[in-house]
Amino acid sequence: MVDLLTDAGGGRPAGVTLDGTGLVHEALFHRDEQDYAIDIARFLREGLESSELALVAVPGSRLDVLRSMLGSDGEGVQFVDMAQAGRNPGRIIPAVLYAFIQAQPGRRVRVVAEPIWPERSAAEYRAAVQHEALLNIALAGHEATILCPYDCRRLGATALAQARQTHPVLLEGSRRALSAEYRDPRAVADESLRFLPDPPELWGDMLVFSSSADLPGIREFVEGRALRAGLRVDRVTDLCLAVTEVATNTLVHTHAAGVLSLWQDSQTGTLVCEISDSGQLRDRLVGRIPPHRSQPHGHGLVLVNELCDLVEIPTGRIGTGTTVRMHMALG
Repeated sequence: MVDLLTDAGGGRPAGVTLDGTGLVHEALFHRDEQDYAIDIARFLREGLESSELALVAVPGSRLDVLRSMLGSDGEGVQFVDMAQAGRNPGRIIPAVLYAFIQAQPGRRVRVVAEPIWPERSAAEYRAAVQHEALLNIALAGHEATILCPYDCRRLGATALAQARQTHPVLLEGSRRALSAEYRDPRAVADESLRFLPDPPELWGDMLVFSSSADLPGIREFVEGRALRAGLRVDRVTDLCLAVTEVATNTLVHTHAAGVLSLWQDSQTGTLVCEISDSGQLRDRLVGRIPPHRSQPHGHGLVLVNELCDLVEIPTGRIGTGTTVRMHMALG
């Protein structure tokens, strides 16, 4: 780390502001629940003293701890259960952070956002690292200070090392410092989701589609297999809509067939639906920044992120085809 109090500007990560303007993205390393609550309460009170509007998005089990620590100061803070709103990390920027920032035009905001916790599945973790990296691009220039807590005791060394790569500024105890390990967000995002794990040997079911005339058959294919797998009826509707959106993107943006695969993941208790095609994905922020209502395109993958429990879109092999893997929890 490079101490902010002594740094003269050398080695400062590109785009990092230290004067309280623009985006400030910080990682908080904490070792116990008491430090967690004290440090976050201090961070939020500093913002309230500067008339900054505040949002706390952390797993539900920690919301009451922070409410108690803040006392009456918490009356002006918006609280969100990140385990629900951010179960799919691809949903955090558009539905949580961007939505809150856009709702406060002309005001600087202060946010506590905890996207990574020990109970995350391996797939969720990969997507959360991708989120942390891309946040630096997606919200660049917005007037926001975003603090992301990391549990030093329960998260592994890899998670803590990647936090140093995705956060330009680090906090530990009373020390606030630049991260000497901060890296190009695009490179970190690409590395976190360069490849997806192979599907099981018994793939389940596959369907090839090549025209809009195939869309009704796609919906019937997904609906029948999802119901047999035990997915709730309302979630079947969500999955069918998400798959239709992705399949439509394939048909609009490519001139070749797409492949739809569907299987159950017994380890995570999820139903997985994947669409692969020859399309060239070049925008790493696709599905993360809601387009203006007047724009005819760009809404589909934002909706897919909203509907699914997890969406994985590898960016590490841009130019070699596109894969969108959608997960829905069973039960």
